Amino acid sequence: MFVVPNLLVTDDDKAFRKVVCEGLARRGFRVTEACDGREALDLIEHSQVHVALVDIHMPNVNGLDVIRHLHQRPSSPPCVLMSGELNDEIRREAQRMQVYDVLSKPVRLAQLTTIVSDALTEYYGWQPPQAS
Repeated sequence: MFVVPNLLVTDDDKAFRKVVCEGLARRGFRVTEACDGREALDLIEHSQVHVALVDIHMPNVNGLDVIRHLHQRPSSPPCVLMSGELNDEIRREAQRMQVYDVLSKPVRLAQLTTIVSDALTEYYGWQPPQAS
């Protein structure tokens, strides 16, 4: 069991990625960031990821391909797909791939924190540390 979950945030929008990473880090998560799908695939090979937050529209490798790769691993983490341009086809594909959640941008940090915490609890039985 892990004490501090590692989240992978993959988004080619640097400003959005920084806000999400900083906000989740302030809430006590360890956060690894990737600027595109190719970098995410490299990071996945060298670090343990407990939850992946992935934008769909990125250069090099799109978010669905990153999630496909994660699902091929022996211990596939829950994945959250994010996009400013969602359509029914993307939602159907995400559902078929058993993505944990699909979020339309802009995303509220409180909403994202709740989804990440719920995924960690559901998949791993993780409980956030109690405030002292």
